[in-house]
Amino acid sequence: MIACTDGVFRLSTAHTSYWFQTTAFGHLEHIYYGARLSDSDAIEPLLFKRTAEVGASVLYDPADNLYCLDVLPLEWSTTGKGDFRHAPMEGKMPDGSFVCDLTYVSHSITADAAPMRALPCAQGEAETLCVVLQDALLQIELRLYYTVFAACDVICRRAVLQNDNEAALSLRSLMSFMLDLPDENYSLLTLSGGWIKEAHRNDAPLPYGLFVSESTTGASSNRRNSAFALYKPGCTEEYGSVYGFNLIYSGNHYAGIERGEGGLVRVMQGISPHCFDWTLHHGDSFETPQAVLTFSSEGFNGMRSHLHDFVLSHILPEAWRDRERPVLYNNWEACFFQFSQGRLLSLAKQAKRLGAELFVLDDGWFGARNSDKAGLGDYNVNKKKLPHGLDALAKRINRLGIAFGLWLEPEMCNPDSDLYRAHPEYAVQIPGRTPALGRNQLVLDLTSASVRDYIVTSVRGVLQSANITYVKWDMNRHISDMYGRGLENQGEFYHRYILGLYDVLRRIFGDRPDILLESCASGGDRFDLGMLCFSPQIWASDDTDPVERLKIQGGLSYFYPPSVMGAHVSLAPHQQTLRQTPLNTRFCVSCFGALGYELDLRYLTRAEKAEIKKQIEFYKRHRRTLQFGRFRVLDGRKPHQAHWQVTAREGTEVIAGFFQSGTGAAQNGDVLPLTDLDESARYRVETRPQPLFISGFGALVNHILPVRLHPNGFLLRTANKLYTLPDCVERYAGTGKLLMQGIRLNTPFMGTNYTADTRLLGDYGANLYVITKE
Repeated sequence: MIACTDGVFRLSTAHTSYWFQTTAFGHLEHIYYGARLSDSDAIEPLLFKRTAEVGASVLYDPADNLYCLDVLPLEWSTTGKGDFRHAPMEGKMPDGSFVCDLTYVSHSITADAAPMRALPCAQGEAETLCVVLQDALLQIELRLYYTVFAACDVICRRAVLQNDNEAALSLRSLMSFMLDLPDENYSLLTLSGGWIKEAHRNDAPLPYGLFVSESTTGASSNRRNSAFALYKPGCTEEYGSVYGFNLIYSGNHYAGIERGEGGLVRVMQGISPHCFDWTLHHGDSFETPQAVLTFSSEGFNGMRSHLHDFVLSHILPEAWRDRERPVLYNNWEACFFQFSQGRLLSLAKQAKRLGAELFVLDDGWFGARNSDKAGLGDYNVNKKKLPHGLDALAKRINRLGIAFGLWLEPEMCNPDSDLYRAHPEYAVQIPGRTPALGRNQLVLDLTSASVRDYIVTSVRGVLQSANITYVKWDMNRHISDMYGRGLENQGEFYHRYILGLYDVLRRIFGDRPDILLESCASGGDRFDLGMLCFSPQIWASDDTDPVERLKIQGGLSYFYPPSVMGAHVSLAPHQQTLRQTPLNTRFCVSCFGALGYELDLRYLTRAEKAEIKKQIEFYKRHRRTLQFGRFRVLDGRKPHQAHWQVTAREGTEVIAGFFQSGTGAAQNGDVLPLTDLDESARYRVETRPQPLFISGFGALVNHILPVRLHPNGFLLRTANKLYTLPDCVERYAGTGKLLMQGIRLNTPFMGTNYTADTRLLGDYGANLYVITKE
């Protein structure tokens, strides 16, 4: 709900309130953002008090010696009128100066989400406030949009700057929002990393001065995700106050958090000013991406709940908001570039027998694509590998009862490609300068209409050529040598590239809503809300080691729901870490996401295939809960353990994950923490049965055998292929209130004695527990 009375704006969601007002001089003064307050309450107790002149200050107007912009909590600020804090806008104004003064002119309230022109944005039931600010002297206007999604406790903000002056305005930065909060000794949570190490959580007390989190790679980046959080001291997964922020944008982004001496913290977010310069001629306007804000008084899990609901209800393509994701098999790690139609059909048959619903043909099906050094940019099918083309292959796979999907990398080309030989001007490169290569490839210039038309025509042609129900859209390098041949102002390149990408995605998939698009960029290099407006899921990382995935998927879970995370089971030892992990653990982590398998099925034993079939059956039974339930992370009692939980929306079942990243000698008992249960209802708890592979015990099996056998001998190697041992299965029952005290689990292995009731997790072990409401 949005209301305005006597210059006071009150925005309300189910559990939060956001208040600000216009001052006597027309600036927007922030009052409050936090837990829900009564709209009938007076604002005076929360107002910033101006009862003494601030020393060494610059007064805004000599008529009021107490009015200084530098100390006011504001909704927006400008340069040159006395506020010396970090400004959300910078540019060379039409009069040649860098000074402007934007003050209130009018406002309007509409019962919609205020859709944007070119950028993706949140959709669905909402209410929007538009506040118009103006500098009458310069004849420029700024419109601040506040879109309230009440049910999920999210407020989206964005800005539109319009130049009505006859002279041009050179814009160097324009943030999507700015907000001044009271300084409450916040700590900052960010997600950072790199290739195969995406989205690792980083925490630090907010220092005095300006903290910047920024991407300059041309994409939202695996180095700094656009999402971040500010939390008060004592905040945990279940308790405490936290603000969450994100940006619906896939390019260079910027977040600035400034802690000043005046008891305020300034937060802003938007497009990175790195190499940004945008010219606004008379009548031109510039719209920023939409920023996402939420507040939770129930810890990080409360923030998760708000942002997960927001993504599922207002960001994802409508056709996939409540649609279960298929279990896929991807052939990449089984084949890389070397395959034939017969090899693919053999893999598809085996994948179908295991329970997969979708077969994905990855890189290598087109042009001279026998390595990563050639072929990108071409779309002719490689007839040596697929002599009958994609259509024949798709039909053969469909007849097996499994859907067919395809990998593409449309934003790139190799210098060794038919496309580049015919149109070298399509690639991003500076005339006269040798371009830098990444993964032996160049970026195509999406600022060019001709390039976009080529991509759209080519990809649509491929999609029309066969029954393709899934597309993996990859982007495997950062952007360098940024230069658009058709641009007058190269400072517009980065943003126009992203606008071009969104245009291409709309034109290809706008009339194909049922194709499941999975975005990828060397893993999670472009994991953002902008891409999620087009692709219902994103490949979270090229790292499929479950121990690493606990950090990656756990980090992403603060801001994104599990159903949007592509998560695959692969062979071990893992290509990325050389770590040997149990097959069960690989599944336990991957099932908290859009499940897939990416491994060479020839190397699986009969016992492993039997286990994978059971894993997929389990996932399908509980898929709706795992993909769309309420996801929680619970604080562990041991540093080497992690606890995840997802609760069905109807409250009928809970899946709890217990993960161990290491073990030690003589471990004491473990506890399974639970939350989100109905206190008065009764529940049954049971461990998901899982096998123990004989090879994992080595020579230790001789402790339980009547005769001694060589651990690498024929008999035990044969037994390992065919048979497994059962792990401990525990069963409990009780009320929700009882179980939420924490279930004391059976004793783990402590160096001696083994019974059927001993939990044998070891290093990198995991268990799933199914909690069913009676």
